[in-house]
Amino acid sequence: MACRICDGDELQRVVDLGHQPWCNNFLTHEQIGKEPRYPLRVVYCHGCHASQLDFTVKKEVMFGDHTYLSGMTRSLSEHFKRIASDVDQRFFAGAARKSVLDIGSNDGTQLKHFQVLGYDVLGVESSKTTARIASDAGVPTLNAFFNLQTMRDIGRRFDVFNAAGVFFHLEELHSVCEAIREGLTKDGVFVVQFLYMRSIMENLAFDQIYHEHLLYYTLETIEELLQRHGLQLFDAYLAPIHGGSIIGYVGHRGVRPASDRLIQMRGEELLSGCNSLRAYREFEQRIRRMKEENLQYLRNARAGGKRVFGFGAPVKGNTLLNYFGASTDLIECLVEKNELRRGLFSPGMHIPIVIERELTERPDIYYVLAWNFKSEILANNRALIDDGVEFYFPVDPKEKA
Repeated sequence: MACRICDGDELQRVVDLGHQPWCNNFLTHEQIGKEPRYPLRVVYCHGCHASQLDFTVKKEVMFGDHTYLSGMTRSLSEHFKRIASDVDQRFFAGAARKSVLDIGSNDGTQLKHFQVLGYDVLGVESSKTTARIASDAGVPTLNAFFNLQTMRDIGRRFDVFNAAGVFFHLEELHSVCEAIREGLTKDGVFVVQFLYMRSIMENLAFDQIYHEHLLYYTLETIEELLQRHGLQLFDAYLAPIHGGSIIGYVGHRGVRPASDRLIQMRGEELLSGCNSLRAYREFEQRIRRMKEENLQYLRNARAGGKRVFGFGAPVKGNTLLNYFGASTDLIECLVEKNELRRGLFSPGMHIPIVIERELTERPDIYYVLAWNFKSEILANNRALIDDGVEFYFPVDPKEKA
């Protein structure tokens, strides 16, 4: 394969998580054991330093219809509200007319916050069910994959483009970048929100590696991509959402100078060494140690007669469960709020999903797979914690001061 960013051919495997099912492929009882598995491997480009998967599960398989809903979590909606307010106040507060297109708009949670601020909104969402949910909620949504042809079919320009947690999903990466360049007004702003590979390494959040995530960006590598398409990152900051995500502000090349905080972040990234081959080698070694430590913890819990439930059934949790080989012998069920996952089973490990409000029993331990919402989970379950239920976080990012 060629590098997804620079087309280079000097790629080296750095993380191998084995053959795994597509992690959003939650199963009915009849589908158990029939799910296909694919290689889940990260390779490192010696040319541009980008880390990426070396195998692509086709976008039609992964994104044609799925069960993820961004509106399920209050803290994510609040994060989206802050993004909309920040963009509006900084760039468009005085505009008589303003518009935004959200790429991979899901159930419209982000766009609802822009609507409140007076924006003309359009979501582009590939999942049929999710697009329908958004449209029914009053958020204009086009059920399509976003690319250059889609942009030309829409036939208009937008003041704001938003891509929250989708820019590393893109099979048609360069087509999407060209679409943004063509569709963004002269002084427009593209808000790109992406998992930060430096944070993934620091948090040992290897579960954020899965087939939907084709690329794992740092500032260096995303800037390399944007520059190839006449776009330029002019500001960025690290937000705590999802354990550490970059919120980047992008415009047409030369329109806005780089901010002081972006310049500082570039320097800090360089000093961290996170773009080096050595950093990826160390990351893989730490993942292996983490697997052994977690399996020992779960085995000891079960040997001691303790009941263990998984808290949440996030897609990333399936990477962890499948790599660890943790099935119902260690974790009885996955407790989930999302009604679309009622009665389903996790791919690969086949752990049943139970809707939280329908629980009739409680565990001794909640093994928290939805660790990225730690604060919200602990706040919502204070009574259980006070009553002795342990909440164990296999991935436990430390809050930065």
